[in-house]
Order: sequence, then C-alpha cells, then structure tokens
Amino acid sequence: MFAQIRELLSNYGKIDLLWFDGGWERKPEQWQAKQLHEMIRSLQPHLLINDRLPGFGDFDTCEQFIPPQPPLRTWEACLTLNESWGYNPKDTQFKSARQLIHTLCEVAGKGGNLLLNVSPMGNGQIQSEQLDLLQSVEAWMSVHAQSIVGTQPGLEPWQFYGPSTRRGNRFYLFLLMKPYESVTVRGVPIKRIKAVAMVGGGQPLEHSTRCAIVDSMLSADPRRGVNNSSA
Repeated sequence: MFAQIRELLSNYGKIDLLWFDGGWERKPEQWQAKQLHEMIRSLQPHLLINDRLPGFGDFDTCEQFIPPQPPLRTWEACLTLNESWGYNPKDTQFKSARQLIHTLCEVAGKGGNLLLNVSPMGNGQIQSEQLDLLQSVEAWMSVHAQSIVGTQPGLEPWQFYGPSTRRGNRFYLFLLMKPYESVTVRGVPIKRIKAVAMVGGGQPLEHSTRCAIVDSMLSADPRRGVNNSSA
C-alpha cells in the first residue's frame, strides 16, 4: 500500500485529493496511519485527505445522509443514485430527480458538497435510469447553478422554512415545498432589500416588508444602523 500510494503521488503531477475508504476495517496502528500521513504530506503538501485515514483528514464524509447540524469543518455528503455503490441490476430503488435536487439544495444550504455516486455496468456504460437522473440534475443546474456553486450557507433556520445559500449580499431561497399565499423571511435588513426575483428568468416578485414601530423610528437615523424584520 505504501509503495502504491508513493507511486500515485510521485508520477502523476499535482494531486488535489486522496479519498480513503474502509478506515474502520483496521486499527490505526495496523494502517500505520501516522507514517502514511507523513509520507503523503512529504510528497504532496497541499493535497486534501478525507476523514477515513484513521486519526487524520482535512474534511468529513457523511455517507448516505445529510447531517442535522453541519460539521464544524469542510464536509461532503456521499450519496448513491439507488441503494448500491456498485452496479447492481437487482437494485431498482432509484431516487427521484426531485429527491436529488432537494438534497443538493439542503447540502449547499448547510455549506457542504455533494458527492453523487454513479455505478457503470460491466461494459462501462451507465444505466439509462441513472443517465435520466443525471440529465435532470444537469437541466436544473443549467438554470440554478448560481444558487449552488461557490455559495455559502444563507439564513438561519428560524429566518426561513427551507434551505438557503448566499453569495455576497444576495440570498437564494429554495422553496422545496409549495408555499401557500406567501413566503415569509424574518430578521433581514429590510432597508437594504433592492429586489426579489426568480432565479433563471429573473422575473420580479411582489414583496412587502414590516417591522416594529420603534425599529422604523430608529432606522430613520442613519447613525443607528439598518432595522431588521420580515420580508
């Protein structure tokens, strides 16, 4: 194992990431994890290592679930398109396109990355069911990528009933359930809201704001800051 990893990290230029699996199958002493980590860092100092080299790692890998609370450091959710990591013709429990897109929104809203598994058949081709799912995600991303790629977590859960992301001063809200007459966002600086619009087409949406009377009086004084309330 040491010789193979040394070859991979020596003969193929800059390597960005080394993804270990099965770290629970042996004790750290059996893996010689400390020595292995030192060798990796000596060969590729800037390489990222996942958390499955026992006792080491730069980011967390949550397998087949989205954590209730995001980990404190960089993380990713590792999910399959059905229930199997490898090609399994008997496994027809495919997730729906809606499930995958909702998962992507939730992961982005918690500041994570989504590692989505694809399992080719023995001839190298991908099942039509998996291709259809990937194409559905591709179609959605072609319109909404700005709300996912390069963003950070948006509002707190008490501010909006759903995941959200942020890019600078722009927030993206994902309506994963069909709303009733309106959508409420709480605790935002309403005096700074310039517009509300749909992502993709840019269609403007009607919106109104309200805040406590004392807040509206304070906001009239530029030295007192900007009031926060609902939009």
